[in-house]
Amino acid sequence: MVDIETFRKMALSLPEATEQPHFDKTSFRVNKKIFATLDIKKNLACLMLSEIDQSVFSAYDKFGIYPVPNKWGKHGATFVALKTVPKPMLKDALQQAYNKIAAKKKL
Repeated sequence: MVDIETFRKMALSLPEATEQPHFDKTSFRVNKKIFATLDIKKNLACLMLSEIDQSVFSAYDKFGIYPVPNKWGKHGATFVALKTVPKPMLKDALQQAYNKIAAKKKL
């Protein structure tokens, strides 16, 4: 239920977030580290969540929010189908991904 431009605005509204190319996708970074990527062709985002956050968000809708099916997925990389996930939930998940990556700089 979120379009590409809305996702982009949400990601860039986070403090010090930047947008950069990442192979054939768009990445959103804080402290030069990726917290989200966007596959425009597939209308799919990938968020770098903690394993706990991944489990919580995936429990809501296992077809709209689900672990990346590889080793990255076991470490919190989570696909989000933008057309199916409610905007408030996506905003919360995006914030959690951002917090996880932003906190690494503070440590």
